[in-house]
Amino acid sequence: MIELKNEKIAIPVVLLAGIVWSFGPLIVRYMDNPHMIPWQYIFSRGLTIFILLNLYLYFEEGINFYKNYKKIGRSGIIGGTGLGIAMISFIYSITNTSAAITLLCLAAMPFFTAILAYLFLKEKISLNVWIAIFVASIGIIIMAIGNTEKNSFLGFIFGITASIGFSVFSVSLRWRKETPKFTTVAVAGFICFAFSALIIMITKQSFFSTSYNSSMISLHGTVVCLGLILYSIGSKAIPAAELTLLSLTEVIGGIFWVWLPIFGINEIPSTNTIVGGFFLFMSLVYYSLIMRWNKRYIALN
Repeated sequence: MIELKNEKIAIPVVLLAGIVWSFGPLIVRYMDNPHMIPWQYIFSRGLTIFILLNLYLYFEEGINFYKNYKKIGRSGIIGGTGLGIAMISFIYSITNTSAAITLLCLAAMPFFTAILAYLFLKEKISLNVWIAIFVASIGIIIMAIGNTEKNSFLGFIFGITASIGFSVFSVSLRWRKETPKFTTVAVAGFICFAFSALIIMITKQSFFSTSYNSSMISLHGTVVCLGLILYSIGSKAIPAAELTLLSLTEVIGGIFWVWLPIFGINEIPSTNTIVGGFFLFMSLVYYSLIMRWNKRYIALN
């Protein structure tokens, strides 16, 4: 896999990855009644992710790329399952609440990851990180209080579930660093389309929606894969502090695109979402500075 060693080049690559990911909520908003076809959405996007990542691995590693599946082990299965749950929860969140709430819930991933790593990997959490987690918790509580409508609160719950699922994936990679990461993501895509296929057959629904919705779902799956590849290429040369801040382009961009009137969605965040998001943003900045002082590095390659 291509790796960038020059931080000056890697930074814009990671920025671009976040920007690419940020168009996901906008794509969902352009779909026709996505809340009516959640399993068709999960089936098609999971299948798209599985196919594209395997094609990428084939072009990177040749015909023997399939041997990566023999190396995933228990950590890969757990990580892929966590990521699969996150992908399923994401669509239920984004279709039941505002894009801002879904994305801000995902922005809490570093804190859920820290807690899970403390519980299962016995990684120590410093006082400063606990402070960041506490501030983030205040922001999440404020957003939850502002979601009094039944569907909106349900979307918030699914957003938190998606965040925890991604955190499980992250912790699984720390548990066994030699686990093939792209293969683990491909397993998540397989879990999504296999589980959704089972639900669709049990409920006797159609596997695909309209041609328009199917094309939008495939586009979203492509966006996820492209962002992941860019992020993985550029992440190795960037310290965790800068990488965490750069990844906020997904959250900020996603909220901005669905609000920008030119795209015709004009989804304005509520006051509680803005206030809660501010607390979460400040906790992320504080967390990033702490990580910089600790000189820690993270990567997805």
